[in-house]
Parts: sequence; structure tokens; C-alpha cells
Amino acid sequence: MNAGKSATLLQSSYNYQERGMNTLVYTAAIDSRYGVGKVASRIGISQEAHLFYPMSDLFREVSEHLQQQTLHCILIDEAQFLTKDQVYQLTEIVDKLNIPVLCYGLRTDFQAELFEGSKYLLAWADQLEELKTICYCGRKANFVIRMNKQGKAISDGEQIQIGGNDTYLSVCRRHYKEKLNK
Repeated sequence: MNAGKSATLLQSSYNYQERGMNTLVYTAAIDSRYGVGKVASRIGISQEAHLFYPMSDLFREVSEHLQQQTLHCILIDEAQFLTKDQVYQLTEIVDKLNIPVLCYGLRTDFQAELFEGSKYLLAWADQLEELKTICYCGRKANFVIRMNKQGKAISDGEQIQIGGNDTYLSVCRRHYKEKLNK
């Protein structure tokens, strides 16, 4: 969180469009914090996006879109919410349709467990690039703490709970352990 994933996605989409190329941007339907069907960055930039649901067939949708318009890049925000099947469909888009797919999302949840989409992206991606943010101590933050309404770290709950800085805090491993008394 807070590493600039959405801003980087939006910049990539803009770069393609600036060169007269078409992009197709997706975001998870489950995350409507900034409006339904919108990728938005904390720095104030945004773009309309297609929604993906757990049952969405991304290969079919992209194939259908190709019948209307040439596509030069597919960009996925909140990629941690993809299913295993959808990650496979994205590999088919790359391999069979020859369209690059750029995915942006979290690797792990607040319990330091991989999300399903992240697990298969890590396993099947051609290339991985980590976008970094920092802990309040200045070290690399690669863990996320979920906080209750009083700002206290919690370790129980459903894997998926949509929230921002009011709910989550990006921290280094040491502070993750300290906050959760591990």
C-alpha cells in the first residue's frame, strides 16, 4: 500500500495513449472507494475502467473488445483480487493475442498471507517489478497492518476488507512483528 501502484498504472496507460495506442484498464468490482469503474491514485489522477468480478472471463472480454478496436496494452489494478483462472486468462492474452498485460496489486494481506491473484501472478508472470514504499521508521515497508477504529493493530478477520489509510498501515517486517506482538 502507498507505493504508487495506481499512479504507475495510470502513467503507463497515459504513455500508451499519448502515442496513439489503445489501452484497456480493469479494476476489481469489489473496490469502489473512488467510485465504481474507476482507477484513482492518492495524488488525484484517475481514469475510467472496466470492472472484473470473480466470474469474469477476461480472455473472452478482451477478445470481444479486439473485434471493435486494436488494443496495445491491458492494465489491471487491484490484481490481488484476480482468481487463479483469471491469471491464467491473462497469460493467454499475452501468449495468444500478443498483447502485453501489466498488473498492479498487493502481494500479501494483513496476515502476511498471499492473495490468490498475487500467488499466481508471482508464479506465472514473465517479469516482476516491486514498487516500494517506506515504513514510518524509513525502512522498506513490505507488510500491511489492519487497524481497528481505535488505531490498534488487529490480526483476525476476513482476508478481504476494502480500506485505505484509515484501515491499513504499511510497515517494515520489524514493526509488523512489534505491532502484532509476534
